[in-house]
Amino acid sequence: MTIAHLLLSLKDQLLYNTGQSVLVTFVVAPLIYLFINELVRHNARISGMKGPSGWPLIGNLWDIRVNAAEKYRDWARSFGDVYQIQLGNVPVVVINSAAAAKAIFGQNAQAMSSRPEFYTFHKILSDTAGTTIGTSPYSDSLKRRRKGAASALNKPSVQTYVSHLDVETRDFIKELYTYGEAGTAPTDPMPMIQRLSLSLALTLNWGTRLKSQKDDLFDEITHVEEEISRFRSTTGNLQDFIPILRLNPVNLHSAKAKEMRSRRDAYLSALNKGLDDRIANGSYSPCIQANVIMDKQARLNKDELTSISLTMLSGGLDTVTTQVAWFMAFLSQHPEIQEKAVSEIRKFYDDSQPMCESADDQKCQYIVALTVVYEGLTIPQGSVIFLNAWACNMDPNVWELYLLYMRLFNSFRIEKHDQVDCHPIRGNADPTSLVAMPKRYRARFVPRNPGALGKAMQDEDT
Repeated sequence: MTIAHLLLSLKDQLLYNTGQSVLVTFVVAPLIYLFINELVRHNARISGMKGPSGWPLIGNLWDIRVNAAEKYRDWARSFGDVYQIQLGNVPVVVINSAAAAKAIFGQNAQAMSSRPEFYTFHKILSDTAGTTIGTSPYSDSLKRRRKGAASALNKPSVQTYVSHLDVETRDFIKELYTYGEAGTAPTDPMPMIQRLSLSLALTLNWGTRLKSQKDDLFDEITHVEEEISRFRSTTGNLQDFIPILRLNPVNLHSAKAKEMRSRRDAYLSALNKGLDDRIANGSYSPCIQANVIMDKQARLNKDELTSISLTMLSGGLDTVTTQVAWFMAFLSQHPEIQEKAVSEIRKFYDDSQPMCESADDQKCQYIVALTVVYEGLTIPQGSVIFLNAWACNMDPNVWELYLLYMRLFNSFRIEKHDQVDCHPIRGNADPTSLVAMPKRYRARFVPRNPGALGKAMQDEDT
């Protein structure tokens, strides 16, 4: 009987202790973590700098989950051109005007030379191939990469790439002409724009072309680079700012980053090997990688050469694609802009010269400290600073818009087929993405001089 009572007592004690452990694990421990984390977040804020209040644990992440740049611009009305937010535990200074950007970035170049490191992009995605020049923290290696890239992009070097630009823009016009059935059928220009951007990147960096949208490499690179661009987003990776999320044993976000990393490594390796073989047998074309490799003063290692390749590839796809897509969407809705541009081009080229001249000299005019002080406030060394280019580019004190695409204007009259919302907020296909891309649309690309353009396309084939 005594043994039975003892066993029952031990059982009750065990259940009681287990209940306490569960209570501590699921209730008390999170509260303690939250309390300590809030102290850390509070102490991380930049003293004296205004900014919106945030939520516990996540800070302002909830507020900027959709269209962060416009939210930053909206907050500037309340807190001024320069203020701080908190993304999870990380305080971030946001700059929203051209004048403030000039004061902070222009007068503090030494302090602005580095880049912040984020867990998903830098620790997982870039673990093997490294980072682009624009996403690298400051180091001696970064200085060498910048110097190498600059030498490959100076005026004499760029002149050697003109033939590449000539071929790619001709193919771009030809695709619009062919897929648009000489202006009789509406067509979605996005695949043509993506092929132009990607082939330009491959041609200028590796000296190899992407001749067709049907090439397997086209689908692979455009898909992988689009996914990688999402990992660069400052709002799409919660684990960058909330460290406890990295402990998730089933982290699908990190798994996808590793998959994209492996797929990117595969095509980078193939492109680099192809160029090495062409250099070895003397059949290479002038290109950025070849110029850097042949520049004995650059002294860049394999990882640094890869970083330059990543810079040219991701930079081209992110910037060229989005700019041309919005540009053509806007033109399809505003024929008066086209006519103004064409009237200026006609001063130099008539409609019997749709390809203009590849050697055109652009004569058509239309077309010191480690801390930063701004207005008496000290921004500490190592602070994360976001330049809200969206707000700066809408600064009414600075900008007027002039665009020039001579071959496109001189070859086609772009006619509206789909109604396109060209407003960069309402018409944005994915407001959470790092770059703003218009929703897919179709337009008619009607030759201004069908005979001359058709002949130009035939001359290219021969």
